[in-house]
Amino acid sequence: MTTASVAVVRFKRAVPQFTVPDVVKAAKYYRDVFGFHIASYWDGEQASLATDPPPYFAIVWRDDVQVFFGRGDAAQSAPAGAEGGYHAYFHIDGVDALAEDLRSRGATILDGPDDRIYSQRELVVRDCNGFVLAFGEDTRGRAT
Repeated sequence: MTTASVAVVRFKRAVPQFTVPDVVKAAKYYRDVFGFHIASYWDGEQASLATDPPPYFAIVWRDDVQVFFGRGDAAQSAPAGAEGGYHAYFHIDGVDALAEDLRSRGATILDGPDDRIYSQRELVVRDCNGFVLAFGEDTRGRAT
């Protein structure tokens, strides 16, 4: 097996912060479905992995990417994006391997992975709070 045939997923950059009604639920979803790790919860006095008292902030991470969750009004929902718009875009390596992994974890895949005219191979998913996330891999220089 050559090095080029080994699928490696590597998240590169993004630090979105989403307002959600339940930061614990969101953090656990990103852990269980998207493969992130829970860094900590914040209850107003300390950062820990404790969920009692209910925290109002959480941080998850994968590779070099963090996502923040802040607790907001339970009536809030993900803002309606423009047609084809995303709430966050993650630049990664290994989009096809990620798609396979997310399918096995029960992710809601909306589109892809597909090649775009702007030199990205993209996978589009919806999270447990309705946020639409795109994972894109640069296709420039890729053998066709």
